[in-house]
Amino acid sequence: MPGPVREILALPTGPTAVLWRRSARARKVSLRIDPRGGGVVVTLPLRAAEAAGLALLRDHAAWVADRLARLPDPVLFAEGAAVPIGGLPHRIRHVPGGRRGAWIEPGALLVCGATEFLSRRVADFLRAEARRRLSALAVAKAAAARLAPRRVVVKDTRTRWGSCTADGTLMFCWRLVMAPPHVQDYVVGHEVAHLRYMDHGPGFWALVAQLTPHKRPATQWLDAHGPGLMRVGAPGQ
Repeated sequence: MPGPVREILALPTGPTAVLWRRSARARKVSLRIDPRGGGVVVTLPLRAAEAAGLALLRDHAAWVADRLARLPDPVLFAEGAAVPIGGLPHRIRHVPGGRRGAWIEPGALLVCGATEFLSRRVADFLRAEARRRLSALAVAKAAAARLAPRRVVVKDTRTRWGSCTADGTLMFCWRLVMAPPHVQDYVVGHEVAHLRYMDHGPGFWALVAQLTPHKRPATQWLDAHGPGLMRVGAPGQ
C-alpha cells in the first residue's frame, strides 16, 4: 500500500495543504484536520477513486477553511517561547553555560548547551517528563484496579492521546505532559481500564469512573485545546 502523499490544492476557499492516505480499514472517504501539519487529511478506502476525495473536499471546503483558520499559531521550541507543562505556561530560557541539561523552575524551562541544540533538548526533556509522569500515574492506577500494564510507551501520535494493545502495552502521546493534571488523569485512567475491558461497554465505563472522576471536563478540555498542543514544537517534532 503506497504511503501518504502531500500536496497543495486550490480549493474554492484558497490553497490548502492536503495529505492523501489509503487505508485498508476505511469503509468510506473521510476528512479530518491535521493540527500538527496545518492541513487536511483525506482518507480513502483502497479501491476508492481520488476523485471521490476531491469531491468531498470541494463540498466541505468552507468547513475545512474554517477549522484551519481556528488553529492557533505554531509555537516553536526557541528562547522566550511559552510552553505549557502540566497546563501551566513555562517560558523557555537558554542558559548556554549551564551543565544540567534542562530543568523546570517556577514558570520557566531552563535549557543548557549550544543554541543549535536548544530545540532538540526541549523536545527530549518534554518526552522524558511525559514518560516519567504518565508511567507513574499508569502504574498507580493499574495497581488500584489490581491490574498491571506490560509496559508504558510514550510516542508522538497524531490522532490518539492514548491506546492499549492486546498484550497490555499502554501508549500515550508525549504532548499530554503539556495538559492539566486532570486531563492526564482521565486519559491514563481510560487506557488503564482497557487492560481489563478492550471494548467501551458498561463494565469499562464503570471501571473508568472508579479510576478517574474527570471524564467530562477532560474531554471538553481536549476538544477545545487538544489541537493547540499539536501546534507546539519545531517542525518534525
